[in-house]
Amino acid sequence: MKIGRYEILDEVGQGAMGTVYRARDPLIERAVAIKTLPIEQLRQEGADAESRFLREAQSAGRLSHPNIVTIYDVGEANGLAYIAMEYLSGTTLRDIMDKGPMPFDLALETATQMAEALAFAHEHGVIHRDIKPANVVISSPHGRVKITDFGIAHLVNSNHTQTGQMLGSPRYMSPEQAMGRDIDGRSDIFSLGAVLHEMLSGQYAFDGDSLPAILYRVINETPVSAAILRPGLPAELDTLLTRLLSKRPEERPDARALATALHALASGTPTHVVAPPISNRVSRLLPILAFFTPVGVLLLIGLGIIVIEHFLPQTLQDKPSSALNSTQLAQTTVSKSKQVLKDIQQTAPAPTDQLKPAADQAKQAVPKKTPDPYLAGLDKKQVELRIKRTELLLKFTKQHPDVVQVDRQLEQLRIERKKYLRQQKKH
Repeated sequence: MKIGRYEILDEVGQGAMGTVYRARDPLIERAVAIKTLPIEQLRQEGADAESRFLREAQSAGRLSHPNIVTIYDVGEANGLAYIAMEYLSGTTLRDIMDKGPMPFDLALETATQMAEALAFAHEHGVIHRDIKPANVVISSPHGRVKITDFGIAHLVNSNHTQTGQMLGSPRYMSPEQAMGRDIDGRSDIFSLGAVLHEMLSGQYAFDGDSLPAILYRVINETPVSAAILRPGLPAELDTLLTRLLSKRPEERPDARALATALHALASGTPTHVVAPPISNRVSRLLPILAFFTPVGVLLLIGLGIIVIEHFLPQTLQDKPSSALNSTQLAQTTVSKSKQVLKDIQQTAPAPTDQLKPAADQAKQAVPKKTPDPYLAGLDKKQVELRIKRTELLLKFTKQHPDVVQVDRQLEQLRIERKKYLRQQKKH
């Protein structure tokens, strides 16, 4: 059997692209891997899927890097679209990770080589779109990391591959990819973060019983810190993982900065290359924000209680014959809130200089205690959800589905908080 000029030796297995073969290139007498896909199936992906397949495979073929599987040839023959690429003997990262958490040094080295590959690809305008353990091969005998399917995996990953559709493997895709938005190289960085989290902890960063549950967590939830699941990890690595898995693409480092940071961690000299950029202006505001944020939250909660207990019953008594609609109620709340805030602003003392002595006294009175960032994040989210719930109750009724959803999230946060505190006591 032949595909093009390649002589098929045996079948390697079934993949996203259909059948994968080990073949021989008679021109230079070397073994190659042939990935095939029926042209008819490819055309079902869209009118231009066939041309895009060839174009993106050719773009990926121009990537020559030690950590990227080399593409030798792309074409069509016998009703098949095919890609001839470097044949690797070895095992996939998925097979290794299925055995449990990886040794720290091996996980760090694997992630570093993956970051180097992504940096090279992104600098040449190629995005992978489907970084996951099954697309990473550890070649033998040297153990070099090789990423496969650059630029082409997404073309055969779903029934709809046009821009804006959800592509990639759910547990490793970025939030923007899960929501069907346009993506760039920072999406690959999020996926690499999910892989690194799993290599270190032995658990998926985002998991669930169903596809919607997984996607919900990818879009909305922060995974349990790898440092909690595997105590002893360097604090710098835990901070780096938090940035890689940020829901906001602009907060993630680029692949080159990530590779530099991982190299530094491996050599035991942490670098601040990927620390979040904070302007001098913002850093000067941090002490003020730290003081005023709790005060502002208490004012908002108190304001919500005042509105519910006083303004809402009075408004309903004024109009017994007809219920207020949501727009009228919202307008009443906003106007009352503005008046209360105006009174507060008029009677408030000067910000920094006058509050400084009080802040110094408070600092001396309260014993120093290192805040737990994960616990602080849970508490902050809980306050935000309670404020949102109050706003929804003002604008709608208790039966509104958004209120029910917020209540569910509050309950999940309460359970997670108790679970986390139990884990902290054990340690």
